[in-house]
Amino acid sequence: MTVHQDSHMPSTPDSFASPGGSQTPSEAQSRAPYAEALARSANRDSLFLSTPGHGGNGQGISAGQAEYFGEHTLSLDIPPLFDGIDLGVDTPKDEALDLAAEAWGARRTWFLTNGSSQGNRMAALAIGTLGRNVVVQRSAHSSFIDGIVLAGLNPNFVYPSVDDVNGIAHGVTPDSLRAAIAAHPEPVTAVYLVTPSYFGAVADVRALAEVAHESGAFLIVDAAWGAHFGFHPDLPASPVTLGADIVIMSTHKLAGSFTQSALLHLGDTEFAEALEPALARAFMMTASTSENAHLMASIDIARRELMSSREAITDSLSNIRHVRAQIEGSGHYRLLSADFLGHSDVVDIDPFRLPIDITATGLTGHTVRKRLTEEFAIFVEMATATTIVALIGLGKSPDIARLLEALETMRRETTENLVSDGQDPASSAQDPASGEEPEIPPLPTAGALAMLPREAFFADSEVVPAAEAVGRISVSSLAAYPPGIPNVLPGEEITAETIDFLQAVAASPSGHVRGSVDPELGHFRVTKKVR
Repeated sequence: MTVHQDSHMPSTPDSFASPGGSQTPSEAQSRAPYAEALARSANRDSLFLSTPGHGGNGQGISAGQAEYFGEHTLSLDIPPLFDGIDLGVDTPKDEALDLAAEAWGARRTWFLTNGSSQGNRMAALAIGTLGRNVVVQRSAHSSFIDGIVLAGLNPNFVYPSVDDVNGIAHGVTPDSLRAAIAAHPEPVTAVYLVTPSYFGAVADVRALAEVAHESGAFLIVDAAWGAHFGFHPDLPASPVTLGADIVIMSTHKLAGSFTQSALLHLGDTEFAEALEPALARAFMMTASTSENAHLMASIDIARRELMSSREAITDSLSNIRHVRAQIEGSGHYRLLSADFLGHSDVVDIDPFRLPIDITATGLTGHTVRKRLTEEFAIFVEMATATTIVALIGLGKSPDIARLLEALETMRRETTENLVSDGQDPASSAQDPASGEEPEIPPLPTAGALAMLPREAFFADSEVVPAAEAVGRISVSSLAAYPPGIPNVLPGEEITAETIDFLQAVAASPSGHVRGSVDPELGHFRVTKKVR
């Protein structure tokens, strides 16, 4: 089987364009000014009579911190508004932010220390200062739904294409977006879309931006999984350079920075002048007044490495080709991304994400993921009933043979158990839920939006048993994790199909539902009935 990414991964040219358009990185891009300034301050013989209370050393009550993390880690934990780092004008932090904007091709960039979740809420609040009416991809992350509640936005939804067999939501087409904008009862201020998807499918951002801009709306792209896009000719282009007005990225996902570090970019578009002050105000509302220096230094270093690690990325892409060939040639497993381009909303794929069909094991993806963790110390990103999703960090070249061997061990065990029980392994392999756990139903269709999300969130509420929740209006945002895509929004009617789906996810070995009243989804919080 030929996989698509080989067709868009040519021999690497002598030079390559960064997302910002520069053919070769500037000399300044080889530095990490914020991280360097932090290190200089940490190396001084300073007496801290201020926060943080550990004082940058392991004395006294901080001995346990130093023993666990190392005293150097404590010395780098420098508070905000520090001379020589971020106090004043033209500081090392300002330089780091400018270099990040240049690297990704943005007009302006903000460092985020509360992940892309902060960026989503920041974008929603910025929209709220300019207008209330938005079109939102229904498979948006739950943090943007939180933002809708916080900002009091009036959403209409555009639905992605869905692979019902494997439980995968992809992206949206320009035509479906145009129809959703036209269907909104009020003029639309902004459009919020997700690309790449959790499974690595990439939408046509340029065409989608044109549709949004035609209607006078600006385009927000949740590219949490695409921070590495554009940094190599064999990777998809960055949405920052394709006409998106606001782009949110998690550098910690594949670009190598610490967990919880992310970026928000303002595109250099016709809407930039109106958006910039709105985003600046929203950043003040969402950022901690004690931003973590480790996270910001980590972002600064990740940007430097993206701009200067061409050989490592090239080698990693070569390894990815080998990994994909190993999976496809295994005889038992295949990559679902080989089929993604058959969907009209998908124009490219991220080669670093590996959605693997594991039905040949005779187990569900949730069981496989749990056993990989507990028995083989292999941690994959997520699972559906038929699939596990593995990812490889940019520039990394892990040996995939260990994963394939673990899958084979499970497949052989299942086959032997079935034979000993007198069952046919071939037929059971097509039913990965047989005897293992409750089968997870297909992704449910969303219930009708009966109230604005903010109104429902703040409405008088009560907790009712699941059987009584059908047809009631949810107060909570409920999202099966991973991937964290809400299945129920505040203000939506709860359907029987959604309850069945969420209860099955909660009962699965690695399932979790964010926002639930209880772990088993036996009860739901709903608006009180008007008597």
